Order: sequence, then C-alpha cells, then structure tokens
Amino acid sequence: MAWIFSQLSFQFSSLGWISIFDVAVVAFVLYKLLMLIKGTRAVQLLKGLAVLLILSNLADFLNLITVSWVLQKVWQMMFVALPVVFQPELRRALEQIGRGKFFTKSNLLLTKQVSSKVISEVTRCSQVLSKNRIGALIVFERVTGIQEWIETGIQVDAVVSSEFLVNIFIPKAPLHDGAVIINGDRVAAAGCLLPLSENPRINKELGTRHRAGIGVTEQSDSLALIVSEETGVVSVALDGQIYRNLDENQLFELLERELQPKHGVTGSPFWRW
Repeated sequence: MAWIFSQLSFQFSSLGWISIFDVAVVAFVLYKLLMLIKGTRAVQLLKGLAVLLILSNLADFLNLITVSWVLQKVWQMMFVALPVVFQPELRRALEQIGRGKFFTKSNLLLTKQVSSKVISEVTRCSQVLSKNRIGALIVFERVTGIQEWIETGIQVDAVVSSEFLVNIFIPKAPLHDGAVIINGDRVAAAGCLLPLSENPRINKELGTRHRAGIGVTEQSDSLALIVSEETGVVSVALDGQIYRNLDENQLFELLERELQPKHGVTGSPFWRW
C-alpha cells in the first residue's frame, strides 16, 4: 500500500502547471459535451454503444470467436454510421460553438414528473378544442430528451393551463400550426416541428398532425395528444401506436397512468435505460 501511495505521489509531483492545465481543459470540454447531449436521444445512443462495448469485451474474454467476429464487423460499421446517427447533436454543437454558447451555462430543461393538475388542465383543454373542432398537438417529454425538437419552436417556459393552451391553438394564431411540448409542469415550447412517421400502415385518413404525433413517439418515449381539426376526435400516440376516440375520462386515466410515477417506484428499471 505504501508503494502505491509513493508511486502516486511521484506521478503528481512530476506534473507541471502545463500538464494540470491540459487535464483541466480536457475535463471541462468533456463536461460541456455531456451537458450538450443531456436531454437528447444521444444519451440513449451512448448507452447502446456502452452495451456493445461490454459485449465485445465479454466475447473476447470467453473466447467466443464467432460472436467476436460479428461484433468486430458491427464496430467497423459504426465508424461510418456514427456521424449520421449523431448528426443532430454534432450540428447543434457546432452551432453553439459558432454562437459562443458552448462555454456558457447550459439551459436545458430537466425532465420532471407530470402532476395531476397538469393532466387535468390538458384534459380540459382537449375537450374545449374537440367541441370547437380546433386542431392541436401536445407532446409530453418523458425519459428520452427531445431538446432538438424543442429548439425548432418558440421557447415559452410557462405554467400549464387550459386557457393558455387553447389560446395557442386558436386558428390564425402565430403558433397554432406547430406542436406544444410540455416538460414536467411547464410548457417548454410552442410552434415546434416534429418528424413525420413513415409507417405505411397508418390509416390514410390521418393527416400531417397525426403523423407528426406518431412520428415523435417512434423516435422517443414521448406521449403525444392530438385533436383532429376535421372531426374533433381526441387521440393519443404512444410508442408509435395511436389510440383514437378517447372521451374525457379515458383520456385522463391514460395520461395519469402513463405520465405519473407508479407508487413505490423511484426510478426506471435497468432494462428501460
């Protein structure tokens, strides 16, 4: 033990101010990069890469030749695919560097649990919109961050209320065509642009608003509430599936079941990481 401490003391004593500054700069840049991808899908992608790395080391340790060969080919493919997969995050990083915001404090919104009051306000809003045949798209951010789509709209950071949401979606209002994204108990942004689903099995009667609601749930674990402008039908998209013709009680129960934490559960199970 004494030998270990003596070696560590020697290593630290040999470090000069330049070396310490070098390590500090690298640590700071890594920290900013982690803060940059916080709240985006890149976090889930990095976790997938970590799993592949563990499997590769385990296959080498157990001398699984075939599995090691397959994983080696996967890693070779990854070097080509990673720039494409992380393209939104890379673009956002370069944009922040160009705007001089890379070295400033991150203002990413944290994912919070949705309260019953927020669910009640959104449910009441959906009924008003449905009766008046006003189209709407409201997205609830959950574990997987959707910061890249929040940034496509106008950041609001407002209290969730039925009256406020109805006013956003009034026809000819500046933000009525886009989606509203709710993060926890706050309206994060309005007028957001979402990715459209390319699922060929979607009912042809569903328009762009419904495809956008389904699309965002295909690429994240978000929940999307859609009100049809033509029929007033209230629908919920979840995990790439859409549930239509929901009445007030059904909608409230579904939102409460999906958005509120289960009793006694303090975090996500490891298989949902």
